[in-house]
Amino acid sequence: MDKVQDTIEVLKIYNQEHIIKLLEQLEGKEKEELIEQINKIDFHQIMELYDGTKKEIEIRENKIENISYLDKAKLSKEQKEEFDTLGEMAIRNGEYAVVTMAGGQGTRLRT
Repeated sequence: MDKVQDTIEVLKIYNQEHIIKLLEQLEGKEKEELIEQINKIDFHQIMELYDGTKKEIEIRENKIENISYLDKAKLSKEQKEEFDTLGEMAIRNGEYAVVTMAGGQGTRLRT
């Protein structure tokens, strides 16, 4: 098979017939460029990502906790460095947490 036919087969596999119609309308350099672009696309990966959006996500741990408040302005230099180090270690270890905070109202409302 030639390059055009191979490309058409890939497009058929991934239900991209609308691109085949466009491809058939083109000639010469434009057609070659489109074929080159199509062949750079990883349709398999795109389909895996798309299929992943339809999967039900199971949340194994749903834990909401209050956290103690620290005023950054009142921390010593050593405490700031300790928290920076802890944060960097957590990032390196792939750990994370979700924190929701309200803020900015004082600035907007001038209170």
